[in-house]
Amino acid sequence: MVDKKRSFPEENTWDFVAPEGYARWRENKLAQASELLSETPVLEIGDIARLTEAEHAEIYRRCEISNGVLYKDLSATSDVAVTSGRLRQFADNLGLRIAEKHRSAQEDGIVCLQETESAGKKGYIPYSKRSMNWHTDGYYNGPDQTIRAMVLHCARAADEGGENQFLDPEIAFIRLRDLDPAYITALMHPEAMTIPENDEGNGKIRPVSIGPVFSVDPDTGKLAMRYTARTRSIAWRDDPLTLEAVAALSQLLASDDPFIQNVRMQDGQGILCNNSLHNRTGFDADKTQPSDRLMMRVRFHNRVKGI
Repeated sequence: MVDKKRSFPEENTWDFVAPEGYARWRENKLAQASELLSETPVLEIGDIARLTEAEHAEIYRRCEISNGVLYKDLSATSDVAVTSGRLRQFADNLGLRIAEKHRSAQEDGIVCLQETESAGKKGYIPYSKRSMNWHTDGYYNGPDQTIRAMVLHCARAADEGGENQFLDPEIAFIRLRDLDPAYITALMHPEAMTIPENDEGNGKIRPVSIGPVFSVDPDTGKLAMRYTARTRSIAWRDDPLTLEAVAALSQLLASDDPFIQNVRMQDGQGILCNNSLHNRTGFDADKTQPSDRLMMRVRFHNRVKGI
């Protein structure tokens, strides 16, 4: 029988010490996630800056089950300054600590993702019309700057394209562990994935980042994931099992797994998630002028919690 009161892992679930606990959690996780997919996929929120108790509870319920919630802000505006303030209030209402120290972040920690030719952004895929491969946000960060959650909010949709896919990291963990538990062991190795240092172009050097793909948040006991499907400026641990596990993950992300959500966000829509895997298709490719598409991103050091 599915226990609807809990979908969280029991102690030691992730490190194979308690296989019975994992089995119970896995059964509940897949059952509840399937039920959630059959519900209304997008949660309508009257005003993200002023959540009601019921809206807050529903956000938490969905994040507890699937690590994310797709929402529609019924009071949305395309005004950047107004939306930035409302996203900041949304974060504050949920107890989220804004983590953006990105060179493109505004003073309030909001990053505007749109096509641009401006210095410091030109040549970087998020500021182009090009597609973005699967990744979690902040995969290049060091352990002291881990990204646990994020909001991606659509202020202005593309005319064509710009579709996102999302996958709960816990589902990715389950799929890989079902294939071979050794894949999880390999991807939890502390040197599984290395991102070399990078010249940020503004006088700062981002240091090398070495760490696991899957890890456990020491504060919450929850699973965290750090991943990019990029093939340049990345080094995987030189170990046959690690490379096999990475290939299996790539195959999963290229599949039609029912838990991969496909979303083409419209104005006022967004996702709040515990740093789920995501990608983006290209958009407005035939336009001779820059696209009007504008996504606003906020990243956080802590996970979404309840009231």
